[in-house]
Amino acid sequence: MFFWKMRLIAALLLLLGIAAGYFDAGGLGNRFSYHLGLDLAGGTHLVYRADTSALPDGQTTEAMEGLRDTIERRVNFFGVTEPVVQAQQSGDEDRLIVELAGVTDIDQAVALIGQTPFLEFRVDRPEEERRALEEALQSPETASGVTADQLFEQTPLTGRFLKRASLQFDNTTGLQPAVALEFNEDGKKLLADITQEHLKERLAIYLDGIPIQVAVVQDVITSGNAQITGTFSAKEARDLVRALNSGALPLPIELIAQQRVGAALGADALSRGIRAGFYGILAIMIFLLLWYRVPGVLAVLALGIYGVLILALFKFIPVTLTAAGIAGFILSIGMAVDANILIFERMKEELRDGKMALIATREGFFRAWPSIRDSNITSLISAAILFQFGTSIVRGFALTLGLGILVSMFSAITATRTFLFALGARERHGVLWLSRRPVEAASTAKTL
Repeated sequence: MFFWKMRLIAALLLLLGIAAGYFDAGGLGNRFSYHLGLDLAGGTHLVYRADTSALPDGQTTEAMEGLRDTIERRVNFFGVTEPVVQAQQSGDEDRLIVELAGVTDIDQAVALIGQTPFLEFRVDRPEEERRALEEALQSPETASGVTADQLFEQTPLTGRFLKRASLQFDNTTGLQPAVALEFNEDGKKLLADITQEHLKERLAIYLDGIPIQVAVVQDVITSGNAQITGTFSAKEARDLVRALNSGALPLPIELIAQQRVGAALGADALSRGIRAGFYGILAIMIFLLLWYRVPGVLAVLALGIYGVLILALFKFIPVTLTAAGIAGFILSIGMAVDANILIFERMKEELRDGKMALIATREGFFRAWPSIRDSNITSLISAAILFQFGTSIVRGFALTLGLGILVSMFSAITATRTFLFALGARERHGVLWLSRRPVEAASTAKTL
């Protein structure tokens, strides 16, 4: 009964491997496919200049980090996976470097970033300055050098502090759309301070440098909520809500450089990586077969299941594959084989102590498990730290390594163990061979 149960599980594992292989080969059509990074598939390289002139001293670094995170969320929101977004200091300028894998149309990439709105709140300038500007606007001699935007001055409150936006309709008619804004705790305090300081004065809401609403502050707003109304349609309001929720920019940015990156070098790196992985796996398989005989055959079978499962995960999640990510995958293959070697060496020790093959198999797995568990847990902790604090490319390496470790533990512990118990094993000349008499092995199992 024990062996039949193991054989049923082994058959299910084989079916799982076949299904995963079918999925890897594109059996479900183009719905799922592998995603390649900029270094392998090519893409677009953009350089933006950030305007930090309105920021108080000491807040530039924090604002640039917020800008970087917002842009990264934005491009991910539009389906560009694993973008490289970095903030850099170049002389007196604060710059943002954006690399988008697979986006070879520069105009598309620029539009993608440009769709992120810059939301800001402005208030009336001091009374004397405002009157002078209004007089300049009304005078034909000076009106050409003055704009209405100069009547307002910027405040610290921008889309950087936006928590969420939602679509609402007028309570009376139910027809006029409005965009409700909810700010985080810092934004809530800023809004309260601004409305208290500028009570009975005008407050203007600007989107991408264009005033979309100007209202007089009647009361101090302490709830952290504001509303944008205007002549836009329900669709325009809905698009604005979606854009704001995907990340309103904390700083205005200007595109200063753009470049299309080819994938010629990436294609060569991909080809070399695939060849290296193939030769490495082939060498590992030959070693397992020559050194461990039948258990090596089963380990090779489990390694094959590991390979198709991890590739299926890469397509299903999906994982953006870079050269670093492929390196993490190949490294995890070595860790999968390392677990099998630990198990088999423990089994050989049990056999040398005179134990029967079935007992040696069970004891080998039992005694090897603590070493396998501890080494893999430490590797997973390292991968988690790299994923949390690393850049996009490092995170890709950490993700493929972490997934590979988890699947390798399954293949080494579950798959190999199941195959050994399913086929039955006995010792012949100090080497584990497949048993031709599973009934005898089964009777031994009942005594364990």
